[in-house]
Amino acid sequence: MNIKCLLIILVAFLSSCESDTKTSTATTDIADVPTIYKGTASITQGLATTTAEHIFKCDRGRKTDVGEITSLDGKKWTVPANTNFQNDDFPFAPDLHNTCNGNTYSDAQTALSNLADSKVINIEEAGELFTAYVFGDNYFEMYVNGVAIGKDPVPFTQFNSNVIQFRVKRPFTIAMKLVDWEEHLGVGCEPNRGKSFHAGDGGMVAVIKDAQNNIIATTNENWKAQTFYTAPILDINCVSEDGAYRYSKSCDTNGGQDGTSFYALHWEIPTDWMRTNFDDANWPKATTYTNKTIGVDNKRAYTNFTNIFDDNTDDAKFIWSTNVVLDNEVLVRYTVK
Repeated sequence: MNIKCLLIILVAFLSSCESDTKTSTATTDIADVPTIYKGTASITQGLATTTAEHIFKCDRGRKTDVGEITSLDGKKWTVPANTNFQNDDFPFAPDLHNTCNGNTYSDAQTALSNLADSKVINIEEAGELFTAYVFGDNYFEMYVNGVAIGKDPVPFTQFNSNVIQFRVKRPFTIAMKLVDWEEHLGVGCEPNRGKSFHAGDGGMVAVIKDAQNNIIATTNENWKAQTFYTAPILDINCVSEDGAYRYSKSCDTNGGQDGTSFYALHWEIPTDWMRTNFDDANWPKATTYTNKTIGVDNKRAYTNFTNIFDDNTDDAKFIWSTNVVLDNEVLVRYTVK
């Protein structure tokens, strides 16, 4: 074999080694994420595996699935959230306006007149009677003093609103799980506005009245709100934490046509978060949002009841965590004195 042939073989061998090295480096990019991210969340990348399809169906409603995904630290996460929607022991909240089942009441009084006494949740038999009016985008579960009093009967769309009556003594603590559902499980996205992976948004508004129809509480900045699932994250460097504050305000919310490599952040939810004695002192205050930001001015589930939600003397505000677009599972709490 002459020298020229030996040189050709050597060049081919070195090129092959270089190619293998580059391929190996590319497949380990996700492993470098923990050295970049300094926060307390578990990190996932890409789409989840669907574990339950069509848990709810509604004409013109979005596909409502549930999935599971494993984070870099080996933990398994249910997305968009671990809910009680399929738990028969957790009561459904009665309707204010629900086009999915035809209960499209035009005003609150009509809805209340169709509310059977058996639907009143007796937390304390000798307590006062209270009525909660709730509009959630998309899904909520509501507790009072740790007792489940109502879950959203429509987990995704079409948009709906609810009324819940309960008896309890003051003071009492309201705790709610809020979920912005998703179609692309694991990355907080849905097809929308010309993008295959469009980041959805959330928002919840509530008014609580006493038996004399007086407003005793509304959602505002005095509630506490903490996020436990944030997605999509395009660049892991955009997120930060300051104590219990979890910030994604510097993150891109534009989504894109291909979100299969988007990241997500997950935090474990305390088991006693809905209890009266749970310490939420270090949780951030809720961030408030306008009706225009949430986009409810064309939704009858809201506009039929603006006399309640937008009362002239005590206007309830939409609340969420600090990022109404990227934060997809949020817990909120408030104590009524």
